[in-house]
Amino acid sequence: MKLGEKIMYLRKQKGYSQEQLGEKINVTRQTISNWELQETSPNPEQLKLLSKVLNVSIDELLDNDIKLVLEDKISNTEKLAGMIIKILKILGILFVFMLVIDIIALITFNCISSVKVEKSSSIELSCKIKDDNYTISVGTDGSFECANCSKGLKDELKNKYIDFNSLEKTEENITNYFENNNGLCD
Repeated sequence: MKLGEKIMYLRKQKGYSQEQLGEKINVTRQTISNWELQETSPNPEQLKLLSKVLNVSIDELLDNDIKLVLEDKISNTEKLAGMIIKILKILGILFVFMLVIDIIALITFNCISSVKVEKSSSIELSCKIKDDNYTISVGTDGSFECANCSKGLKDELKNKYIDFNSLEKTEENITNYFENNNGLCD
């Protein structure tokens, strides 16, 4: 609806004649007629007075559809709020997921840590053949040392007499070897 039509419609709705409306906003009846016929338009001050007398906003008088602008802004705000809520939900789910993974990892670590690891043990023998002294060390971790042993003696002991899984058997085997070769072990 054009401005003149809007003024006429609102004036009639309020029950004012052109002369009565003109008196309320300090213009002539002819000025009101010219506005309604679209021959002239009210100035900003007159628009303010019209707005007050007709009890409508200036935007309504001028058909500025501020309502649609506000609805669009509200709609956009609602969309943005919806997106933010979705993002927060996803972040919340990720947080809970990471928390569950951390708890599982902590429980697993504690379970693994509580399993007692059997410590490696070792034996040390002092053996002698004639005037030659040998110090032999063997560990369940696969360690083997033989001080003063020749390479051949080391290889023979390691390949034939040492059992890394049973130190008792190893001690017995090495003692027997030295006794069979006219030696002894302490």
